Amino acid sequence: MPKNERQAQILTIAQDLFAAQGFHHISMDDIADRAEVSKPILYRHFPSKLDLYLAVIDERGQALVDAVALALVPVREAVAAAAASGADDASVDGYDVVHAVVRAYVDFAEGCGVAASLLFESDVTRDDLVRERVEDPNRRNAELFAGVLESITDLTPAQTLTIARTATAMARVAASDALRGERAADAARRPEDAAEMDTPELIAQFAWRGIHGMVRREVPSEGR
Repeated sequence: MPKNERQAQILTIAQDLFAAQGFHHISMDDIADRAEVSKPILYRHFPSKLDLYLAVIDERGQALVDAVALALVPVREAVAAAAASGADDASVDGYDVVHAVVRAYVDFAEGCGVAASLLFESDVTRDDLVRERVEDPNRRNAELFAGVLESITDLTPAQTLTIARTATAMARVAASDALRGERAADAARRPEDAAEMDTPELIAQFAWRGIHGMVRREVPSEGR
């Protein structure tokens, strides 16, 4: 098997094992056995269990950042189009920015399944290096979020980053709830005649009611 394919295979297997049983309960022997490779070959790709764990975290983290960046593409395009035409940027609805980020987090968690726990519920965050790598995707996503908010508000870069970090933290909580099946449990408890509102909409409405007054020349959004 080519080196890059073998490395990808090891990463996938390690991801599943770490997610299911935690960092401390999995050994390099377990991973080598599951991958059907010798330990020397495993160590040739990853010098230690920590290096392998960090590689898994980095891969999942990049996938999350890519998901958020993709979700913000329509908003960035709308802002760019308004700027190019000299039109009022009020056509950009900030509610949609918040909703897009929260939706990206929740969809990521639901799509990854238990593997998402490596980012949202890691059992190794007492280690400074691991904690930094686990938190890095959220920092990068907050910067992406802040860049969009800065383009549609009159807030300073520092202020938009503070808001973006807060909203990103809410998105992370929503993703953790989705991962633990809280949404399904809540749906089961909801009365049949109760209005249904999914998690991204719920969090977006909560966050947007605080942000919307800061947007320049806001377009009224009925019901928001």
